Amino acid sequence: MVKAIIAGLFVAVDVMAQSAMLNLPRASQHARITQRIGITDITIDYSRPLVRGRKIFGKVEAYGQVWRAGANENTVIEFTDPVTIEGQALGKGMYGLHMIPGETSWVVIFSKNHTSWGSFTYDQAEDALRVTVKPEAAENQESLTYDFDDPKPNSTVITMRWEKAAVRFRVDVNTPEVVEASLRNQLRGRIQFEWQPWMEVANYLLDNKLSAEEAVKDADNAIANEDRFECEITKARALSTLGRKEAAQATYEKALAMGNQQQIHSFARVLQGQGRGDEALRLFENNIKKDPNSWIARNEAARIAVAQGDYDTALREMKQALARAPDAIKGQVNDLVQRLERRVDINK
Repeated sequence: MVKAIIAGLFVAVDVMAQSAMLNLPRASQHARITQRIGITDITIDYSRPLVRGRKIFGKVEAYGQVWRAGANENTVIEFTDPVTIEGQALGKGMYGLHMIPGETSWVVIFSKNHTSWGSFTYDQAEDALRVTVKPEAAENQESLTYDFDDPKPNSTVITMRWEKAAVRFRVDVNTPEVVEASLRNQLRGRIQFEWQPWMEVANYLLDNKLSAEEAVKDADNAIANEDRFECEITKARALSTLGRKEAAQATYEKALAMGNQQQIHSFARVLQGQGRGDEALRLFENNIKKDPNSWIARNEAARIAVAQGDYDTALREMKQALARAPDAIKGQVNDLVQRLERRVDINK
C-alpha cells in the first residue's frame, strides 16, 4: 500500500512538472505550419497532444463541448489577408481556433480572443465566425496534426487529424483582388519611378481580367518613366481590351516601330504560343527587313518556311542562324536544327 502511494506521488510530481510558467519540455509539443496562397500567408500555431491509447473524441474530448483544437495555449490561426471559410467571410488577423466535436458534425470556431490558455475562458460573444463541417474517418493519428491539403492559387483545405478523425474546412482567397491592392501600395514606394513595375501591374490586371482602365493608366505611367516597346505593347493590349480599336492599333504600330529585332521576335513567339500564328508570321516577315543578315532574321525565315511546309529551306536557314548566333544561345539554336532534321514543327 505504501509503495502504491509513493508511486502515485511520483506520477503526481511528473504531472506537476508540466509548468505553464517555465520553459520546460512539454508532453504536447509545439508546432507551427504556414502555407502561402497567392501572396496570402495562413499560419497555424498549436501544440500536439498524443493519443496514448486513450479514447479521445466522445470521451477525453466530450461531444458538444468546446475544445481548444490542440493543447496548452490557444491554437492560433492567422490570415494576412481577408479570406472566406466554407464560403463565409473572415477578415485578416489572428484568431483563437476552437472546435466542438460531434458524432456527425463538428463546429469550427474562429474567436477574436487568441491569447487565452485552452478553451477554459472561451466566450461565444467573442466569435468572429462559426462554420459546421462533417468529420471523416481516418487512419489512427497518434499526435494531433494540421495539414494544408490541395493548395491552389486561390484556395486550400485545412485538415485537423487526430486519433481516427479528420476534420476539414476550406479556405478561399480572392488572390487577384489581394494582389491588386498590394501592388497599389508597393507602387507608392521608390519603384514608382521605374517603368517595369507599372508595366507588370498593367499586365497583371489584364491577365486576371481586372480593370483595363487602370491598366491603361499604369501603362501610361510606365511610358512616362521610359517610353519602350514593352510599355507601348502593354498599353495597346489594354486599349484593345476596352474596345478602343483605333487607339489600340495606333499604339501597336508605334510599339512595332520602336521595337528592336530581338523584341519583335520575342513578341511574335508569344503570339505563336497564344495560337495567333498568322499574326506572328507577318511580324517575322517585317522583322527580317530590319537586318536580313542577323541570326534572328535567319531563324524567322526558317519559321516562315516551316509554316509553308518547306522543311529543306527551313533547315538551311536555321543552320545559317546557328552559324551567326551568339555563343550563349548556340545550344538552343542547335536544338532547333536537330528538330528540323526530324521534320518537327518548331512553330508549335
